[in-house]
Amino acid sequence: MPDINWQELYKTATETTKLSYSPYSNFPVGAAGITKSGKIVIGCNFENASYGLTLCAECSLVSNLHTSGEWNEGNPLMAVAVVDKNGDPCAPCGRCRQLLLEAGGTGLLVNEVLLDELLPNSFKPEDLNNQ
Repeated sequence: MPDINWQELYKTATETTKLSYSPYSNFPVGAAGITKSGKIVIGCNFENASYGLTLCAECSLVSNLHTSGEWNEGNPLMAVAVVDKNGDPCAPCGRCRQLLLEAGGTGLLVNEVLLDELLPNSFKPEDLNNQ
C-alpha cells in the first residue's frame, strides 16, 4: 500500500475545484483520493438548476473510481481529501459518507479522519446479508 501524501491530495483536490460546475451556489468543491494501488482519482461537484440533482464532488470521485477500473481490480480508496476552492477541508454530506463507505470501508481516511468516526454505526453491504 502506498503512503498517503496528504499535502499532495489536498493540492490535487484544490486544483480539481477549477473543474467544478457550480453557478448556483458559487461553492466549488474538489475531491482527490488514493487507491490501494497508488492511483489518484478525482471528482468535483456538478450543480443542476433543480438543486436536488446536484452531484457532490465525492459522488464524482466514486464514479471515476469505478470507470477507472480500480474498483474492479480490488483497489478501493484508502484516503480522500475534500476541499473548497481555497483548499480548506469540507465535511462530506451524509449521502457522500455512505458512498465513500462503499468505496473504501470504515478504515477510509477522509480529510485525515477515519470514516468510521464520520459515519458511526453505518449501514454496510454485509448488513444486507442479515435479512
